[in-house]
Formats: sequence, C-alpha cells, structure tokens
Amino acid sequence: MTIITDEQCAGYSRAGHPERPQRILTTLELLKTQTDLTWSAPGPVIDQQILRAHAPELLARLKIPVDFDADTPAYPQIETYARASVGAALEAMKRGRDGKPVFSLMRPPGHHATRDTAMGFCFLNNIAIATLEALATGSKRVAVFDFDVHHGNGTEDILLDREGAAFFSIHQFPAYPGSGGAHRGRNCFNYPVAPGVPRETYRAALARALGDLKHFQPDLIAVSAGFDAYVRDPLADGPLIAEDFHWLGAELRGLKIPFFSLLEGGYSRDLPELILAYLKGVEGQSP
Repeated sequence: MTIITDEQCAGYSRAGHPERPQRILTTLELLKTQTDLTWSAPGPVIDQQILRAHAPELLARLKIPVDFDADTPAYPQIETYARASVGAALEAMKRGRDGKPVFSLMRPPGHHATRDTAMGFCFLNNIAIATLEALATGSKRVAVFDFDVHHGNGTEDILLDREGAAFFSIHQFPAYPGSGGAHRGRNCFNYPVAPGVPRETYRAALARALGDLKHFQPDLIAVSAGFDAYVRDPLADGPLIAEDFHWLGAELRGLKIPFFSLLEGGYSRDLPELILAYLKGVEGQSP
C-alpha cells in the first residue's frame, strides 16, 4: 500500500473551524507505525487537467483573498494547497490504474466543489479531475464510489451525463448540502440514508451501491473516502464504526477492479484509526 501525502497540506486553518487539517498529522503518526506502507509525494498538475472539471473563473477566484462562504474561507495560499491535493489525486489514479493499492492522505478535500464554485471545505474537485484525467488517458469506464456521509454534489455536477463515467453516492439525507435525494441524469446514482438509522440499514445501502457499481462494469474505481458516517463524528448523525470501514475496504478489494482512494471528510478524533481500518480492509488484512 502506498500513501500519497505531504505534511505541508496541514498548514492552513482557521480558529473554530471544524476543518482541521492537523488530523492528517495525527493520522501520519499512526500510519508510520505500520511496517508495510510505502510513501510518495503528490505529482505535478497542469491547468489543462483542472479545466476538464472546472471553469477558468474558479481557478482565477482561488487567487482572490475573499471567503467563498462561511464554510470555505479563502485561506492564505489556498490555491497552492488545492493544487497539491489535485496532484496527489492524479498520482493515486495512475498507481491505482496499474493495480497498486494506494490512498491519498491530503487536505483540502474536493467532492463538494462544483464546476464553478468552491464550497463545503472544498476548492478543487480532486476525484472528478482524476476521473476525467483517467478517461482522457485510456480508461473507458470509470466509476466514482463516494461513501462520505455528505452528498458529493460537486462530483455529481461535474460528471452528470459524462460519457464513460458513473457516480455512486451513499450519504445521509437530509443533510448538508441538501442534494442527493434521488438519482440524476443517466449516470448519477444516489442512495440517501436517513439520519439515525441502524448500522445494518446504512451498510445495506453501501452494499446496494456496490452491487450497482459492479453492474456498470468499470475498468477503474475512484473512491471518495469520507469517514464522517462514523458514529462519533461531530458533523453528522451516522452509525458506522471502524469495523464498517474495514468491511468497505475489503468489499472494494473483492470486486477485483483497479481502484484508488482519496480522503474526503472525517472530523472525529478517531480518524486515524478509521483510516487504518479501511486500509487494512483494502490490503486483505484482519482488523
């Protein structure tokens, strides 16, 4: 398993904001105790790759030091941080497509960023950019599997009815950002789960989405790995525990389709243990 990361990605913050990239550093501390991991840095990224997913105006807007909204501040040098996260996603895509297990451990996340708007802690849509890069460089069918507790509205916005792409999102509804209550278009499939449901109900929705994804017959899976459906996450009302994230990793491995994973949400202090459980599932190890 390769972890793509850069400790500098934890360099932005705002007092009182729930998005605290320092959780990446505590996750790194735990993962570095594991002897079977290798490490890599984000790869390069050029504007052409970003502009497949985003309007030029969004790239220009990242340079302006004015907050996008209350959730999404214009942190100093946020364009640099966002581009590095994209670079990690592109590197993860290349390794995953080669059949190598890989996880991008970076901030900021991306799945709420739409074609022309930064929102929900997200500035550039890492998973959508990597998906479109894959399709432009040889992949025929790419499925995005988003298990973040919040709907990946930005990924849906960018990939809606895109040839060769399909989007599968399992999320709490109603919840931020208020979308994802039903399927959209020909290729965006949503599996809303009500707040406070039992673990078994949530896992059944995840299993249903994985079954539908397999039916799509992708040659590559891009995973938006959000860990905020965790029972003790402060930003949602999910029921999952570490065992469930291990199960998810094992289920994805069991599909025998190349895949790569990018970190999205996850705001509890237990994030390092949740990520490790998922990685063990991906590697076929016991919890």
